Amino acid sequence: MSNSIVLKNARIIDPSRNLDEVGTIVVKDGVIVAAGKDAQNQGVPEGAAVRDCNGLVAVPGLVDARVHIGEPGGEYRETIASASKAAAAGGVTSVIMMPDTDPVIDDIALVEFVRKTARDQAVINVYPAAAITKGLAGEEMTEIGLLREAGAVVFTDGHHTIHDTQVLRRVMTYAREFGAVISCATRDKYLASNGVMHEGLLASWLGLSGIPKESELIPLERDLRIAALTRSHYHAAMISVPESADAIRLARQRGTKVTCGISINNLALNENDIGEYRTFFKLYPPLRSEDDRVAMVDALADGTIDIIVSSHDPQDVDTKRLPFAEAEDGAVGLETMLAAALRLHHSGQVGLMRLIDAMSTRPAQIFGLQAGTLKPGAKADIALIDLDEPWLVAKDMLLSRSKNTPFEDARFTGRAVATYVAGSLVHEI
Repeated sequence: MSNSIVLKNARIIDPSRNLDEVGTIVVKDGVIVAAGKDAQNQGVPEGAAVRDCNGLVAVPGLVDARVHIGEPGGEYRETIASASKAAAAGGVTSVIMMPDTDPVIDDIALVEFVRKTARDQAVINVYPAAAITKGLAGEEMTEIGLLREAGAVVFTDGHHTIHDTQVLRRVMTYAREFGAVISCATRDKYLASNGVMHEGLLASWLGLSGIPKESELIPLERDLRIAALTRSHYHAAMISVPESADAIRLARQRGTKVTCGISINNLALNENDIGEYRTFFKLYPPLRSEDDRVAMVDALADGTIDIIVSSHDPQDVDTKRLPFAEAEDGAVGLETMLAAALRLHHSGQVGLMRLIDAMSTRPAQIFGLQAGTLKPGAKADIALIDLDEPWLVAKDMLLSRSKNTPFEDARFTGRAVATYVAGSLVHEI
């Protein structure tokens, strides 16, 4: 299959150049030669496939910075190969894989295993994240320098929050020396210990124990102070309440090097979606109130929130078909992240340039990935989007091994119709 292509008459949106214009993308041997309204003057590379993209939007392939994959140890939930196909279907060309596998990705051999398996079996780019602490136990620091050298692009303990502040200080100090990003979940193990959904009136009506906003805010504010103390790059993995966005703004004003992400679920859904104890909506961070959701959309639009993640977390039937309080947190999201985000575009709440920036250019910048741009000389990772394509999310159509989507039977407008990785077509509808 040729990886030289010409995509003509596309609306090209490239946040890395603040470019939004109708033009042509010319790709030769997997590399972008030109992209813009003047690119048609480049001519067609020998053997290139020419595609008329009239009515379509061409964007840099999406970068999903928080993806949980079962392999190794939980292949029945998701493999690197199956996750990569699901990602391609959603216009995602690069993912950062979380280290909470079995065994945990906390040594060089496992980082190399992920990279080799991805190279051999994945249709997209898979970047390993390494654990901050050995076994995700929050006690003994991993070999940050060696793991980074082996290919780990970020350090995180996945769902786990590091509660020992001395360990966190030491980790951030080391990470600064190696130019590494420390990404933390913010979940106070005491305040959130028994909670299963957002604390509020609805939780009381449903008879479920609540998770207060403070369970996110207190560890976040603590982490921000330690990041300022150590002068390291701290990334708050997923925030969900406006008070957290305020804390991020304040930390930046003080000069702290901090970035943050949000799950698409907290932008597209709220606590009312839980309805009659629907466990596919049992997530962490929990779905918050509608007022919180709207405030987070505003924080995304103004740039306080840097990136959107799918928080793809496959669970099988045995862990989801349970009473709400006993079900595992998590939902699959690689295939629906783009379409759910486009709801914010269609409603006029967030501009298309900012959305693509948050799902492609900005995560690539934060984690130092060769992605998120359509500049000449860049690898040709491209998603073609039909903004007006109506479709229905059917469980049977999901390519992920697990089907625990909160968007089952949801009606969307807009989706990726073709995905290219290094100029090769890896998904098309």
